Amino acid sequence: MAPDHRTGDENNGVVNEAWDYRGDAANASRTGGWISAASILGVELTERLTTLGIAVNLVTYLVGIMHLGTAQSANIVTNFMGTSFMLCLFGGFVADTFLGRYLTIAIFTTIQATGVTILTVSTIVPSLRPPPCSPDGSCVQASSTQLSVLYLALYLTALGTGGLKSSVSGFGSDQFDESSPREKAKMISFFSWFFFFISIGSLAAVTILVYIQDNIGRKWGYGICACAILIALLFFASGTRRYRFKKLAGSPITQVARVIFAAWRNRQRDLPSDPSLLYQGEFASVNDDSRKRTITILAHTKQFRFLDKAAIVEDDIEKNRLWNVATLTQVEEVKMVISMMPVWATTIMFWTVYAQMTTFSVQQATTMDRHIGKSFQIPAASLTVFFVGSILLTVPVYDRMIVPVARKFTGRREGITTLQRIAVGLVLSILAMIAAALTEIKRLKVAHASRDPKGAVPLSVFWLVPQFFLVGAGEAFTYIGQLDFFLRECPAGMKTISTGMFLSTLSLGFFFSSALVAIVDKLTTGDGASGWISDNLNKGRLHDFYWLLAGLSVLNLAFYLFCAKWYVYKEQRVSTANLEDEDAKELEACCQA
Repeated sequence: MAPDHRTGDENNGVVNEAWDYRGDAANASRTGGWISAASILGVELTERLTTLGIAVNLVTYLVGIMHLGTAQSANIVTNFMGTSFMLCLFGGFVADTFLGRYLTIAIFTTIQATGVTILTVSTIVPSLRPPPCSPDGSCVQASSTQLSVLYLALYLTALGTGGLKSSVSGFGSDQFDESSPREKAKMISFFSWFFFFISIGSLAAVTILVYIQDNIGRKWGYGICACAILIALLFFASGTRRYRFKKLAGSPITQVARVIFAAWRNRQRDLPSDPSLLYQGEFASVNDDSRKRTITILAHTKQFRFLDKAAIVEDDIEKNRLWNVATLTQVEEVKMVISMMPVWATTIMFWTVYAQMTTFSVQQATTMDRHIGKSFQIPAASLTVFFVGSILLTVPVYDRMIVPVARKFTGRREGITTLQRIAVGLVLSILAMIAAALTEIKRLKVAHASRDPKGAVPLSVFWLVPQFFLVGAGEAFTYIGQLDFFLRECPAGMKTISTGMFLSTLSLGFFFSSALVAIVDKLTTGDGASGWISDNLNKGRLHDFYWLLAGLSVLNLAFYLFCAKWYVYKEQRVSTANLEDEDAKELEACCQA
């Protein structure tokens, strides 16, 4: 009898390859599901609240309180955000190789809470910040000791963010049994609501926390973040008895290195005409059942055939030499990682476009009419509310309206594929840059026609809403699509480091934006010209920079579509066979040998 994957009250069976906190097989009705996922979502909400709550208003603290220069302050903020996302790769490696996702989340959340606590203390203790500027305007810059404490706080926070962020989505998806159609549908919805909770944290950060920091005090703003993290950590720990855990699969980096080394060592050998002759000794994952066992294997693919040479074996001695030969499944898993890289590379451009919403779009807003009525003026940075609002609107509309309609046409439970979802996001980013360029052309015309072209432009700031809205909607498609793709398509045991790969695209997008700005500024500035990106936007040609981003995004989209068409989904690589118990035992003996 094949395993029954029904969940909840329908069946008290176990979940494939999942264990409870005692190490026993996870019971389908007593572990996992939305109750467990809710505890995990709470951790991610507070992570986003904290990270963005610090970053979005950090530059004003560095300039106004620590008395640092504008350029130095901007670099500190950029490095803090970039490092946070880059450390996701480190966190993923630690989780997959040593700690597992549960312990990684618990430990790195504690590290993040420590960093935010130190940051809070630095805003309270007078000796940890320079004195206020004198009446004549002279200011004392923060000392090396004061900066050291600040850097310690920021980078402990970044380390904590990188560690827990790389694991939280993967651990959340572990709470759903992918072999059960019902739970698989819930897991797909989990990715959407995971992103929804991130957006809720972002909205609270750019509104409530920023207001508290500016009007009540930094110590209260950062203190709230520290308390929120500790509460989320306790809430997370309280769900331990209900979590589903997955066993470590070892270091994925070691496996990749082993396959590449073995393929290089066997490069002079000829591949057999029949792939079944390749070494398949440890290809199976065997799951217990009363009469039969379910063997799940990866089908052989023709992509990257040179790696198949890693599975060439001619005698039993070679099988016992770890770095001389790899199994066919190990080869196919490395192929899966390599085949994901073109998608990884072609999504970086979206985050380069995204970076403009926190830089030049805000600068545009500072030059425009931000009044509502006669007395109230919208803060320029608060336009990100339209950005976050677009995300919050897009996620439920997609999940509740677009998916059911798409399901009727495609026949797929998730409506459209993850790669199609990412493609929609890339298209929206192109439209956003076109809208941004057209708006900037309009703004410049009004600025040049006004009597004071160097001052405020008599044009409503709401002209900028379309570009914020389009990028926000694009993020809802791209972020969730990437998250789903990298978690579901990665080999077993590599979910966490795969999440780190995905989050590294955000970091590289920010860094590429900085490099592109520097290159454009250098090439367009000279001979008395102010360049495309001028300190005074009314004298620059920012719209040309937006057109450049739109053009690069179109080229990137074309390459992405080619890669997406070429990609072979994991579900097409997997085949399942039911073996009698004696056959399974024989297979296990073969594997152990």
